[in-house]
Amino acid sequence: MRAIRSVLIVLTLLHITTGTALASISVIDDTNHTVTLERPAQRIVSLAPHITELLFAAGASKRIIGVSAHSDFPQAANIIPSVGNISGIDIERVAKLKPDLIVAWGGGNSETQLARLKKFNIPIYISAPNDFEHVASSIERLGTLAGTSEQAYEAATLFRHRWQYLVTSHKNVRTVSVFYQLWKNPLMTLNDTHMISKVIQVCGGKNVFGDLTPLVPTVTTEAVLAANPEVIITPSDANESSLVSWQRFHALNATRKKQLYIIPADEISRSGPRIIDAAERMCELLDNVRAKK
Repeated sequence: MRAIRSVLIVLTLLHITTGTALASISVIDDTNHTVTLERPAQRIVSLAPHITELLFAAGASKRIIGVSAHSDFPQAANIIPSVGNISGIDIERVAKLKPDLIVAWGGGNSETQLARLKKFNIPIYISAPNDFEHVASSIERLGTLAGTSEQAYEAATLFRHRWQYLVTSHKNVRTVSVFYQLWKNPLMTLNDTHMISKVIQVCGGKNVFGDLTPLVPTVTTEAVLAANPEVIITPSDANESSLVSWQRFHALNATRKKQLYIIPADEISRSGPRIIDAAERMCELLDNVRAKK
């Protein structure tokens, strides 16, 4: 009898272990790190606005218990408690919320703060999408972790359809040269590895400083004049008067053709679901440029 009882105990333990293994969830984040949860996350902290938007798109809004400052879209995100801003997360407050998943911004949240968070042994997913497919797959992966895969799949599918439409409809269009002015003083732009350059490219545009090595290069006015872009675009949170300063350069293509544009910052600066809205706006701008005689 003792032998039979021992066998039954072993079989029971194996069943429990197997059941737990089957119930666990694993995804790979944007740093190729595997994030494993024993069960779908019920208490999620988002450490960047684009992450909050990705979680909402993934159907995980009811599971978000803390967000970073400026997580203001969709409207419902405004009522979720803040745990600080990108450069200063309140580590103790995060810990007190007892999350079962933290989603952090790779390259945005400091390594020092991430190291402190890791000491609490809370699973951390690093989000750093840098192209359209990564945005779509981010929605799906976060949906998997939150147990909302069905809604996440639908949102990601719609995102991919809109993206592919832009790709297809701009395959053979005339290339338009673009200077993306991230900031005026100092004069800053972005290279081709940045998500914003992917937006320009999908619309048949060419970033005139795309080949520079830093992700966020500082350039000179003389360099912009030498590149002579057809279009200059700046985000709406930059100093809008900075575009006015280009109007004194009458030989500059963008000035001569009155092609100095502002695009909504929150759409184009966040690598979240609304980046496709920014892409559609960008494509409309560049299509209008092509339509001019």
